[in-house]
Amino acid sequence: MKTSINLKIILLFLFVVLTINANSAYLLIPMDNTQKNHLKAYGIAYWVLQHDVEISWLLNYRGGSYMFKYHQDFENECIIRGVSYQVIADVQSTAILQEIAQPEINMDEIKLHKAPKIAIYSPKNKQPWDDAVTLALTYAEIPYDVIYDEEILNGALPLYDWLHLHHEDFTGQYGKFWSRYRNYPWYQEDVRVNEEIAEKTGLSKVSQLKLAVVIKIREFVSGGGYLFAMCSACDSYDVALAADGVDICDVMFDGDQPDPDAQSKLDYSNCFAFKDFTLSRNPREYEISSIDVTQTRPRTLNKNNDFFTLFDFSAKWDPVPTMLCQDHETVIKAFMGQTTAFNKKYIKSSVLIMGENKAINEARYIHGEFGNGTWTFYGGHDPEDYQHFIGDPPTELDLFPNSPGYRLILNNILFPAAKKKKQKT
Repeated sequence: MKTSINLKIILLFLFVVLTINANSAYLLIPMDNTQKNHLKAYGIAYWVLQHDVEISWLLNYRGGSYMFKYHQDFENECIIRGVSYQVIADVQSTAILQEIAQPEINMDEIKLHKAPKIAIYSPKNKQPWDDAVTLALTYAEIPYDVIYDEEILNGALPLYDWLHLHHEDFTGQYGKFWSRYRNYPWYQEDVRVNEEIAEKTGLSKVSQLKLAVVIKIREFVSGGGYLFAMCSACDSYDVALAADGVDICDVMFDGDQPDPDAQSKLDYSNCFAFKDFTLSRNPREYEISSIDVTQTRPRTLNKNNDFFTLFDFSAKWDPVPTMLCQDHETVIKAFMGQTTAFNKKYIKSSVLIMGENKAINEARYIHGEFGNGTWTFYGGHDPEDYQHFIGDPPTELDLFPNSPGYRLILNNILFPAAKKKKQKT
């Protein structure tokens, strides 16, 4: 009888201890080289935010790890998605935060509190290339909506926190694909669809349609939105802003001759990132302006020796670029695109360069503020496909679950979830 009572007491004690431990435990998702699947780890973080659970983003701690209150469902989801994790006690989480808080250590804690509403700007018609951001979101299992010109002009942007610009030419020149691809069905369909949208919205040219979209996006950013663009969407966005009211499109693009004085009429003050660039006036040239370095970079560069380096920012003093640069690698494999990278001589002094190849004076990853919002431009097409050609199959991210280049995309996805900290003075 006495043995039975003692056993009950022991079991009750164990139950209480386990209950206390469960209630005080945390899940730590490491983002250093011990992580089996970095890309899906972002999806876990987003999924936890969807459950109204606050996350600590531990900047520069083990590659930018995540920590949040333990729940069995969260652990199960990590197991299902193949994401490495550790269950740690309250005392361990406190020790981590105390270590991070030390002023001499370049780490910080940022609280993530809301799953951002995401929109991808992408055409409805099928095009012969994929989009790295769409691939990353799909692989990480992060939900998003696809919107295009009509939705933007009809006022959809305020419904979202974060907007990605798909591979796009906002100047109305269809990516300058005319010379090589004008007889291809996909090119002809793209022209037809865009002209149809322009007519439906009461605009006489596609260049006017894209300018109207660009201005709506600028209003979105000014009002507090987060903009992320890659490849040709980066420089064509700014070129379109600079050319507001100026015809820079040749006859094969819009049916009439361009303004012969277009270059002198550009207004660089309209641009987010770039200044003093020169337009490419040759319709057969696969370039929009001198911003892009694709045609001018050294021919000796190839996928084996082409890299860019991330800046090491102060986590406590510069939390925004630190968040955007969280990675388990600081030297990243470079990759090409219609816009591969940005010539630094054409970047405004107010722009923050976060990744560069200093030896050849090109910036790859840049960031800035506009009004109450921010924008980030990332050169190149696909971080795991060095030279992606039209018609190539999409990248299988199951082969690259730890891609440092793709991590930079997904940092931008979680960035809007961060609670803004008071600026240090």
